[in-house]
Parts: sequence; structure tokens; C-alpha cells
Amino acid sequence: MKGFEHLQTELEEMKDQGTYRELIPLESAQGSRVTIKGKDVIQLSSNNYLGLTSHPRLKQAAEDAVKEYGVGTGSVRTIAGTLSMHEDYERKLAKFKHTEAALVFQSGFTTNQGVLSSMLSDQDVVISDELNHASIIDGIRLTKAARKIYKHVDMESLEEKLKESTEYRTRLVVTDGVFSMDGNIAPLIEIVELAEKYDALIMVDDAHASGVLGENGRGTVNHFGLDGRVHIQVGTLSKAIGVLGGYVATSQTLKEYLIHKGRPFLFSTSHPPAVTAACDAAIDVLLEEPELIQKLWDNTKFFKDGLKELGFNTGISETPVTPVMIGDDALTHKFSDELFNEGVFAQGIVFPTVPKGKGRIRTIVTAEHSKEELQEALNAFERAGKTLGLL
Repeated sequence: MKGFEHLQTELEEMKDQGTYRELIPLESAQGSRVTIKGKDVIQLSSNNYLGLTSHPRLKQAAEDAVKEYGVGTGSVRTIAGTLSMHEDYERKLAKFKHTEAALVFQSGFTTNQGVLSSMLSDQDVVISDELNHASIIDGIRLTKAARKIYKHVDMESLEEKLKESTEYRTRLVVTDGVFSMDGNIAPLIEIVELAEKYDALIMVDDAHASGVLGENGRGTVNHFGLDGRVHIQVGTLSKAIGVLGGYVATSQTLKEYLIHKGRPFLFSTSHPPAVTAACDAAIDVLLEEPELIQKLWDNTKFFKDGLKELGFNTGISETPVTPVMIGDDALTHKFSDELFNEGVFAQGIVFPTVPKGKGRIRTIVTAEHSKEELQEALNAFERAGKTLGLL
């Protein structure tokens, strides 16, 4: 079909540069090991931090919900798609997050879009960390607010942007809690202190901290003892929570405003019963099985220490998100392919997800991995690294 020639040309250029990648379908359930192309490999690329995608309590809750309520809701939340379980879950989530209220969106991506695009106008300014997630960037693009970008986790730069923004009605500082490509944690105490000094609101995206940091996985706000001092907490229900969706935990006022103004909420069908029931069960697991989070961190330390002993550069990571820095984009993909040959599925991350020349293998260990599996993976990293001259 004519009309797409320029797109095909760009795809061919990606292939020539070694950066073109095809989707890789899994042939098994998500777990510490998965089947890909008929091969059993260790999974190091999923966000399934606690193994909840296959937790028996979540599976049973989903099955029971389907039997009672069916497979879908048939409407958006604001017309006929709000089930009692949706509101019950949001109350439970708000209590868990120590906030007045919570509202669930279809995904973490649409949550950021919905919150930022609805609450900010041309009277406001949003001040964003330069390495914030793409969903925050796109949410900012949808607003009419002024925007200022501060240097990554640089508090002098943030204060400078706050000083430049005194004429705006609302100043909103936005940061990831855990940065998804580098695995470092935002200096949230310092951010909160600066925001309070300059009378700014704070929004934290805890996609990679929910279920990982804080008491029972409550996130970075709780991790730093800042409950009640952060205005907006955003997160996902598809990573450590193991299911699907996004949430905003905030004030009752903002929740009610988003119900009326948040376009992704207004114009998307609500989560099916199985999803909501499984998310509800996930909170029970976080509260009642804290050993999963402890094992996640034990495994993280074991794997990080092993990579460093081999001589790999893991950057500034402080969390289970552990990048193995390679640099060249094509070499990054070659290393990923070599790891697969050695029995490890660990995807390469290159431009435009990260800056050019900063390609890396982003690994995430989970609570499901055994130490034996992680040692097997480390051995594979060593062999692959030597094969490609990286070690």
C-alpha cells in the first residue's frame, strides 16, 4: 500500500544500524524461567518483582470474579461501568497508601496523562526531572501549562526552576520515585523540603517502587517517612502488583476532579472484574506475605554483587532495576542475543528509550528467582561478556 514509503525507509535504516528488534512472544506463563522459541531460559526482563502474576491467591480471586461478574463491565466508569468492587478496591488502596482517596485508571501511562493534562492550565507550571518516564513527558505535552526541566536529581537545579516560577498559580514538581532505566531512587526528602519552601505541589510516580520500597511495598513516599507530605502519588498495578492498571493516590478533591475531567478515565471502559479482584488480592499479599519483598532484596544484592565482581558496570542503581551498561546500541543488542544463546533472556535497551551511546542490558531480578538460577545467569553473563570482548 502506498503512503508508507518513508516509514519503511526508516525501518530499513534501523535494521542496517542493528537497532531494529522484533517482538519476542513468550510461550509460557511469566516466571523466573520462561519458554521462548521453544527454549527454556532464565527471565531477567520482566517487571514481575514479587512473582504475583502467578500467585495462587490472585489467580483464585480472578477466577471467582469471572464466575460471579463475567469477563467485562460493558461501560466506562462514569456511565454504567462502576462495580461495587471498583470502589471497594479504591478505598482499600487509599488506606494502604495512607492517603485520603485513590482512583484507578486503565494503565500507569494513562494515569500520568490523565492527572497532568486535567489539573494544569496556562496559569500553572510543571517542573519535571529530565529523566522522568515517557508517560510523564507525554502528560506534560498534553497540558497548556508552562514547563521547566531540572537536571536529573539535581536539587540546585530544581531550586533554580522553583525560583523562576513564582508568578504561576500552581507549581507542580514531578519526579519518578525509582527511575526505570537506571534504578536509582529520587532524593525525595530534599525534593519535599524544597517544594514546601516554595509552596509547590509534589507528584511522585512510584511505578517501580510500588510493592518494592516502603513498609509492605507502599512506595518511596512511605520509604522516606513522608506520608501526608506528598500531594499526588501515581503508580502502576502491572509491575510488582502483577496485574494491570494504574492508580493515583491523593486528596478526595483531586479524585473527584479527575472523575469529571480525567479524559482517560472518562473515555475508557473500566477494568474487568478479574483484574480488579486480582489487584485487591495483591494488597492482601503485600500485607500478609512481607517475606516476598525481603527475598526480592536478598536476590537483588546477590545479583548486583555478582555482576560487579565480574567487572560489569551497573551504573547508579540502588534497586532491583540493575542496568549492565554497554554503550553502543548495536553491541548492546548483540550482547542480549548472546545471553539468550547462553540461556538468559535479558533485553537490550537503546535509543530512543535511553540516550544514544548509553545502551544497556536492563535486568530485574524477582522474588521468584532462586540463588541457583541467579548464579546460572551470572555464569552466562561472564561467558557472553568474554565472547564479545566486554570482559
